Amino acid sequence: MLVTKSISVVKIIKWSGPHIIWLLAFMGSVAALYYFKLLSISIPWLPLSVIGTAVAFYVGFKNNQAYDRMWEARKIWGGIVNDSRSWGMMVDGYITNLFATNKVSDQEVKSIKKRLIYRHIGWLYAHRSQLLVATPWEHISQGGHIARTAEYYQKKFGIGLIDDDVTRRELKLFLQSEEHDRLVANVNTATQIINEQSRDLSALREKGLLDDFRHTQMTGLLTNFYTLQGKNERIKKFPLPRQYANMSRIFVGIFVFLLPFSMVPELMNLANWGVWLAVPIAALIGWIYVMMEVVGDYTENPFQGMANDIPMLSLCRVIEIDLREMLGETDLPPGIKPKEGVLM
Repeated sequence: MLVTKSISVVKIIKWSGPHIIWLLAFMGSVAALYYFKLLSISIPWLPLSVIGTAVAFYVGFKNNQAYDRMWEARKIWGGIVNDSRSWGMMVDGYITNLFATNKVSDQEVKSIKKRLIYRHIGWLYAHRSQLLVATPWEHISQGGHIARTAEYYQKKFGIGLIDDDVTRRELKLFLQSEEHDRLVANVNTATQIINEQSRDLSALREKGLLDDFRHTQMTGLLTNFYTLQGKNERIKKFPLPRQYANMSRIFVGIFVFLLPFSMVPELMNLANWGVWLAVPIAALIGWIYVMMEVVGDYTENPFQGMANDIPMLSLCRVIEIDLREMLGETDLPPGIKPKEGVLM
């Protein structure tokens, strides 16, 4: 997630530099054809302006849908934060000897609470890791220049900004050794961690450490975690319909291609040097349309490890600190800080 108030001109140029270069080269080539009388065709402004307006509406629709996907993902993670705190509160307040026939020691009660809370923290990191696995339609899964560019963005403006080796080791820190290998071996580790929580609650109910009402409440909260996990997986595994995404790119390409055949002849009528003035003006107009398309394209996938991602690691760390403080721990990990204006 970008956290700076504004994006510097230098970063914008660095991000869009390749597009600026090919736009100037294309517009300049067309202008040269007109200048040397190798081309005389002229497209009237009226049909081109109609096309430009239609393309702007279409790209705007796509960008709205892309933003909705990103904002929905952020709301889902907000729900995870809230329900995680509720889970810690219930574990801390509900697991007691109050209803137990055979009471256990206070140390064992603390151990049970720690196991339930640590397992939940493990679920958070497992869920995040699963959401970062690339899907076929994400940029990193494409071939050639697109994949190389996405890899560069991930390294320089995404998950490469943090030491993600810590995340890869998180499950060993929060799952008990006898269950770690068993849970990690599953296809969907996060799902099985929640199911393990449910089994643990049932065992505690049998021991009398939970009464029926409290057991029902805590099981309901586990169901909420499944719901939130499923919503994130829906966004991750169901792309913005490709007919919208791909046609948007095609429409922008058509408009940019036609643009100089109207702009250059129009400005040539003003003066001899108008042919060269048309190059930066046409490139600027084309750049605006191209960048509208690019912004929507990179926003539609909020879990691909780039700067526009939902800051899942930061949210996981916030929850971890809150829950471990509920256990009375003081040796806590530091919060995740932004690096180069990006919070992951």
